[in-house]
Amino acid sequence: MTVKKNRKRLALLSHGRPPTVNATSKRLSSTATRNLIRSHHRLLKAREKAVNDCDDDLVKSIEARIKENGGLESYQLASKAGQSLERGGDSSRVLVDWMSSTLSQLKRSSFKLRVLEVGALSTQNACSRNRIMDVTKIDLHSQESGILQQDFMERPMPTTDDERFHLISLSLVLNYVPTAAGRGDMLKRCGAFLTKTLLPGCPLSNFTPCLFLVLPTACINNSRYLTEKQLQEVMASIGFNLLKSKETSKLIYQLWEFNNHGQNNHKRYSKALLNPGAARNNFAVVIND
Repeated sequence: MTVKKNRKRLALLSHGRPPTVNATSKRLSSTATRNLIRSHHRLLKAREKAVNDCDDDLVKSIEARIKENGGLESYQLASKAGQSLERGGDSSRVLVDWMSSTLSQLKRSSFKLRVLEVGALSTQNACSRNRIMDVTKIDLHSQESGILQQDFMERPMPTTDDERFHLISLSLVLNYVPTAAGRGDMLKRCGAFLTKTLLPGCPLSNFTPCLFLVLPTACINNSRYLTEKQLQEVMASIGFNLLKSKETSKLIYQLWEFNNHGQNNHKRYSKALLNPGAARNNFAVVIND
């Protein structure tokens, strides 16, 4: 009975993340940052496997190790360090740059684009400082007063367009979801929170809502179960088309436009071996009915 509950809870982001402890204020080097993040993800994957194997003792043991390593707060500390200016800056600068044409059309008006930033770590990033973006920030463990502590998978479904957004940001969030099916569920859920409806008098024309997605490069370029082509097919099946893409040695930035309003014709995508290799990772996205 306990195992069944654990499996069900993994569908929620909060139950895929570990307990938290006080984070150290010590400055992290770039090497320490990478090691902490990688170790954290390895432990999460080991916990997922232990849950699927119904090994409750191993689950508890892994959770204890996660806690010893600092839990979610230490992971967030490492993520913040990775987004510091001396290490490349925050990813939302790419989103603001990509949306510059749309934002310039709104510059002389009072209209703003509603943005939902999932997994927000700061209230001082590029989106937050842009006066034409009205940003709602949520995270599992809020570190600032301007960030709502909330699990996106538990956020109440919108019932009106006023409760929806023109942009959603998932920057280094999807790779944190512990299961392939959970990642597919998160992407499908994003569609329900997007709207192309603008207020009367808005100077924008032909506006399409978008999803900003940032993933570690290895999730796509070094996975056994996901390729760039496969990701585009998966996203197309749930109404998203790739608009822009940028790749660095560490990250892949993508902007997806959403055109599937009012439809529910999702194609199933299971976990299939595409790129065999001992050195590859198991990152995948599964779309169920």
